[in-house]
Amino acid sequence: MITTAAILGFGRFGAALAERLREAGVAVKAFDPAVTPPPDCVAASAVDAVQDAELVILAVPVPALGDVVQEIRSTLTSRQIVIDVASVKSGPSAVLENLLGTEIPWVATHPLFGPISLARGERPVQVVVCPNLQHPDAVDTVCEFFWEVGFDPVSLDPEEHDREMAATHALAFFIAKGFLDAEIHLQSEYAPPSVWGMRRMLESVRADAGQLYATLQLDNPYSAQARRRLLNALTNADHNLRNAASSTRTSGEDSSLSIPAAPAELSSPLLDKARDGIDEIDRELVALLARRAQLSKRAGRVKAEIGHGVRDPQREASLLEERRAMAQKLGLDADAVEEVFQSILCLSRDFQSKDLKDNS
Repeated sequence: MITTAAILGFGRFGAALAERLREAGVAVKAFDPAVTPPPDCVAASAVDAVQDAELVILAVPVPALGDVVQEIRSTLTSRQIVIDVASVKSGPSAVLENLLGTEIPWVATHPLFGPISLARGERPVQVVVCPNLQHPDAVDTVCEFFWEVGFDPVSLDPEEHDREMAATHALAFFIAKGFLDAEIHLQSEYAPPSVWGMRRMLESVRADAGQLYATLQLDNPYSAQARRRLLNALTNADHNLRNAASSTRTSGEDSSLSIPAAPAELSSPLLDKARDGIDEIDRELVALLARRAQLSKRAGRVKAEIGHGVRDPQREASLLEERRAMAQKLGLDADAVEEVFQSILCLSRDFQSKDLKDNS
């Protein structure tokens, strides 16, 4: 596991990430020319911060990324891994490839959460990790690291990532900007539930990462097109409403004056990828259960030979306690994990009993 990290850029996100990594046992050194990190992790300079770090995290604004990489480039070695955490990926990926190339392992990433999400302990906390044919081992190491500190890595190409973010992240910030500039805060005590989601969006944008607005709109090559589609649709909707207001409405249904019902099940490439990953893990879990069942049969036969019964309460209690400790260490609900292993133990006892009966 990666045990040392440097964070360059100690804004709200950099500070929140540093705290999470330190909680996970990672030694962090941080530098930001505009903000002073805590004394126990502050570095004198960017070069000082990255000197002995296994992982170098670039949490700086996208326009400053190239300059920061050039500043530390001569200090970096092939034993380190450099990642960025920008909310766009096409541009930063190109910068890292140009300045680090094949010599210094680098991986483009985007944590899909902000400091408020971390503070609330929200789950899941996903991180996009872009494939890198130049440094596949570094990609695997970074994914493993994210898992170990409690994040869920998902794979997206830089271009695919930026298209997804333009149609989601960037549009949400654009809409929030319009509401806020128009001083529409949706805070009325009479607001119906249909408004609550938008109100939460505004709160999240302002509290979590409001400074990302320019980055999402100007550095993502697909954001302008997404904004135009939205604005054209809103202009058309306004036009239809103006026409309807100045004419006699009929009892027939006019699709331009209604909102279509939601489909039975919403889908997206991110959701599909997550589900594909879940299915793959489930297949692995079933295969592991089958292997465990075979070992249980073997243990049952040995217990029969030495005169022990199928059930071993002391062993089961010890096993459950150990599994609870594992769950807590990984941030899982210990009670829920214990229930899972109770079921597994029950399955194992059934396998052992049936095996002994069949061979008696």
